[in-house]
Amino acid sequence: MRKPILLSGIQPTGKLHIGNYVGALSNFVKLQNSGKYECIFFIVDLHSLTQEFEPKEKRKHILDLVADYLAAGIEPKQSIVALQSQIPAHSELTWILSTITPIGELERMTQFKDKSARQEENINVGLFTYPILMAADIILYDAAFVPVGEDQLQHLELTRTLVRKFNSKFGKTFVEPKPILTQFPRVMSLSDPMHKMSKSEPAGCIFLDDSPAEIEAKVKRAVTDSGSEIAFDEAKKPAISNLLQLYSAVAEKPIPLIEEQYKRKTYSEFKAKLAALIAEHLAPFRAKKEKLQAQASKLTTVLTSGSKKAAKRAEKKLTEVKEKLGISL
Repeated sequence: MRKPILLSGIQPTGKLHIGNYVGALSNFVKLQNSGKYECIFFIVDLHSLTQEFEPKEKRKHILDLVADYLAAGIEPKQSIVALQSQIPAHSELTWILSTITPIGELERMTQFKDKSARQEENINVGLFTYPILMAADIILYDAAFVPVGEDQLQHLELTRTLVRKFNSKFGKTFVEPKPILTQFPRVMSLSDPMHKMSKSEPAGCIFLDDSPAEIEAKVKRAVTDSGSEIAFDEAKKPAISNLLQLYSAVAEKPIPLIEEQYKRKTYSEFKAKLAALIAEHLAPFRAKKEKLQAQASKLTTVLTSGSKKAAKRAEKKLTEVKEKLGISL
């Protein structure tokens, strides 16, 4: 019996941080290694064009993300690793889906409002239609499962809505995907626990490429709450709660056990242990990535091979779609 298809992707917009790692990348590897799914992991470069970027840097970011995937443990012999822009079917299906997408559905997307507020000088149409491209990415491959954070659930629900609408209007064609929610909440900024960790604010962000010394310095500077108790309380102690969540995610240990372990320790002692934990955990990743970055041809080969495999599947599905629409020859 064929395994269900699981699909996800990350944008190549610069260095990944620890939030990307615990929330997505390490989860991809666990799902791959579970043996339950046929996995497809994209580098969604078309999505990344909605943000300001330097063309000269884009290819570097793409290959760097391939290195991140492989260094984390994604295995091209087990999973397909592909580049979105190399598969024209994604863009073509996006247009087809846009003709059945009510504009009201897009207008209520909270991520469009959030991103528009963050990039007021570049509120482009791509930001608005982003969820349709995401839907095309998923349903082209009959993906049954999509690992997402809570902030992507609204987009996935639109995907499910479009699947039902297309299937009802033109006949059974697409699989309705289900979410696999990441077990870890969003990692917040070390500088401001009320905002999500972001690469645009490097001081509050631990990058996967940071050295142990850089990690130690950033964690040491992380804001804390009044009092001295190391206890989880997001309402009253958001800063230390964020650090506890990060410790829990990296150590894969329940927060109550961590609280018990450090109940008689100071904030500075806890921070020192957290910094050491993160640095040690990321050491194998950094070492492997450094080797991979010196093998640009290998990274390109992985991406080219995976994109060809994905394109073959996508073209087959797109042909089926065109036949259903009556636009095939």
